[in-house]
Amino acid sequence: MIEHAVPSSPESDLLGRDLPDALLAVQAAEGDEDSFAVLVRRHGSSLLTLARCMLVNPQDAEEAVQDAFVSAWRRLPEYRHSAEFGTWMYRITVNRCLTLRRRRPPPLSLDAVAEPAAGDAWSQPARCAEQDAATDALSRALRDLDAGQRLCWVLREVQGLSYKEIAHVTRATEPTVRGRLFRARRSLQEAMGPWR
Repeated sequence: MIEHAVPSSPESDLLGRDLPDALLAVQAAEGDEDSFAVLVRRHGSSLLTLARCMLVNPQDAEEAVQDAFVSAWRRLPEYRHSAEFGTWMYRITVNRCLTLRRRRPPPLSLDAVAEPAAGDAWSQPARCAEQDAATDALSRALRDLDAGQRLCWVLREVQGLSYKEIAHVTRATEPTVRGRLFRARRSLQEAMGPWR
């Protein structure tokens, strides 16, 4: 699991809580594992969310994030602070996800998987079915976006990054990011129209 990527001690929890990422990154680059552990805890869940949006398989997402942190640990002496640590980690994680997607065969379609057994007797079947259908429609709509649009949308709408940060992560210009987001939002709005 991501939280266990770097050992931590109670002292590191107390010491790193109020320190900015930039200082923790400098300390980690000098070999301070506790500082790096604080960075892993701070950014692990948001990076995992990003990876899960890019990769279908949750195990692949965890692997991508763990690989990203291992790579970051090794490359910390090269980190120049031209971008915030979190933005730098997004870029590394995106690269790991793209590498995994190229290596792995495409996942099975949801239609190929058998329906799960009936759920809780107290649930409202019609409401659950409608929510499941809307979630499936959104998943399909996201998959139908081109990779650049999907990545920009996830970074903006799920992760809350600024246009400037997204441009840095995707190595695109801000106008390109804005265009991709506009087209992604328009496509998703059309696809989700019946669910409003």
